Amino acid sequence: QVQLVESGGGLVQAGGSLRLSCAASGRTSSTYAMGWFRQAPGKEREFVAAINWSGGYTIYKDSVTGRFTISRDNAKKTVYLQMNSLKPEDTAVYYCAADSRDPRLTIATMYNYWGQGTQVTVSS
Repeated sequence: QVQLVESGGGLVQAGGSLRLSCAASGRTSSTYAMGWFRQAPGKEREFVAAINWSGGYTIYKDSVTGRFTISRDNAKKTVYLQMNSLKPEDTAVYYCAADSRDPRLTIATMYNYWGQGTQVTVSS
């Protein structure tokens, strides 16, 4: 089993920044692709960003491109999501996911492991 623990969420004003971290433990593999998803109240969980095992492939939701950056440190078994220029519509619970069977890494149901989530609230 793989355990994922997110951290770094919080309350920030519009235009501010946050960096989310997702630490993996257990029977982890540095070859796992990793992704970030988010879910706002009353909405479905949506893809935000993903990265392959080497970091050579990244993909983003259109609305966060240019504002968010996903990265990973395989030695620390940690993936990061740097979020800049935050907007109120970015408010959601952010989830980390690992080990996807989807080549594009964007489909939530294709990930095998999930964290518990961290709340991000952006005030206007």
